[in-house]
Amino acid sequence: MTARDAADTQLAAQYEAYPYPARDARDEAKRLVIGSPSHLREIDHWIFGGRRPAGQALRVLMAGGGSGDGTIMLAQQMQSLGRPGRVTWLDRSAQAKRVAQARAAARGLENIRFEDGSLLDLPGSGLGPFDYIDCCGVLHHLPDPAAGLAALASVLAPGGGLGIMVYAPHGRTGVYMLQDALRLLAPPEDAPPDRVEIAKRLWKQVPETAWLRKNPWIDDHIKGGDAGLYDLLLNPRDRAYSVPQLAELVAGAGLRIECLVEPLRYDPDSYLADPKLRARARGLDPVARAALAEAICGNMGIHIAYLTRAAEPVPPRPWQDDATIPVLRELDGPTLARALRPDGVLPVTFDGLRVAVPLPRLAAALLARIDGRTGWGEILDGVVAAGASRDQALRDRDALVQAMERMNRLLIAASA
Repeated sequence: MTARDAADTQLAAQYEAYPYPARDARDEAKRLVIGSPSHLREIDHWIFGGRRPAGQALRVLMAGGGSGDGTIMLAQQMQSLGRPGRVTWLDRSAQAKRVAQARAAARGLENIRFEDGSLLDLPGSGLGPFDYIDCCGVLHHLPDPAAGLAALASVLAPGGGLGIMVYAPHGRTGVYMLQDALRLLAPPEDAPPDRVEIAKRLWKQVPETAWLRKNPWIDDHIKGGDAGLYDLLLNPRDRAYSVPQLAELVAGAGLRIECLVEPLRYDPDSYLADPKLRARARGLDPVARAALAEAICGNMGIHIAYLTRAAEPVPPRPWQDDATIPVLRELDGPTLARALRPDGVLPVTFDGLRVAVPLPRLAAALLARIDGRTGWGEILDGVVAAGASRDQALRDRDALVQAMERMNRLLIAASA
């Protein structure tokens, strides 16, 4: 068993008192919480490039599964699509386990296995190997995040990958100032309910000059209940990573970043129209370009990344293969096609920041035929039969892929 320091002991007590995020199993009848990482379509695309057969059992680990958002989402998606495999929930919080189990029971999910423990104890635990590992909102709370990521990599199957989320500094402006204040007013040694009461009192009293008052992208202390407030403002250990710091952490574990979600957000060309600025940005390496986008936007409060082993080759995604089946993540192709503006520009908003994404002339015709079951060959045949030239259809297909893959919306489905 991994030794705990004082902050780790306080963290364990926090998640027993306030399982995070706050969830009620009765809500499962109303909605499925959808997000990144660990959406099944994203795993198929960013980790496996659409080359892993849908009929091959998927072995998944949710490391630090908490109250179960990622676990329930992925297990439900696997069950709904008839995908074989199992999701292993791993956490040391008994209260979080009760919540996650109740949510699974409410949905009738039988493809989840619940394990008690810390991800730091994975090496030698007998668990794994896993084809996909989720670690969302955990590494930045560990005493040694590098050791945590190495522990995850130790149980990753060949050809597999990870989806992680860590805090980012600029979008969390104001958070750490109030954490400093609350360490003085509500020290970590106090009981969690007492600390929550003090934090609520302080939030009512902080002046308008407080930076968190001015930060519209952070609202867990307002909308997340006591669990959200505690996790944001009272957490005993909370580290944020810039893009270069995240890249260094990932490389240290022998891994590489396959995708930062959404890729468009991390491209400075999305925000810089000035050709001189673009030219200077073009001379930067990929990590530096992403760091530039992070720095000039200021609204990134988290980084979501898909990772694979650095030593393993990166197979190209078969976008130009006629047999490849494109799929729209949480979008309906015909509906999106009808909603496109006449000028062919798709407006996209990321945490208050609007980006105009130009789409090719045949975008609507292509999107209207994307249903998650039809391959590119048949889609292109339909577009050509409607009057387009084959060359134009191919060019516009490639342009549509370039635009919408970067939004994490047009992906490759798992192979048959």
